Amino acid sequence: MNPYHEAIGQAWNYKVVLEESEPDRLLYLAIPEDIYEEFFTRRLARMSVTRMQLNLIVFNPAREAIVIWK
Repeated sequence: MNPYHEAIGQAWNYKVVLEESEPDRLLYLAIPEDIYEEFFTRRLARMSVTRMQLNLIVFNPAREAIVIWK
């Protein structure tokens, strides 16, 4: 759970700074596929991502491919 909280907190800080300095730029949180499936499909994570209006890129590191872009 701690890495999830760190990622969400860090993404929030970056989002706040970007909204001030470069409001037209989109921020994406890149997440390995296994972490996405383990944590980001849980209700709390889904609610956090929605309320924070985070954009996600879910990737498979072994295939070096993006599997979800939202």
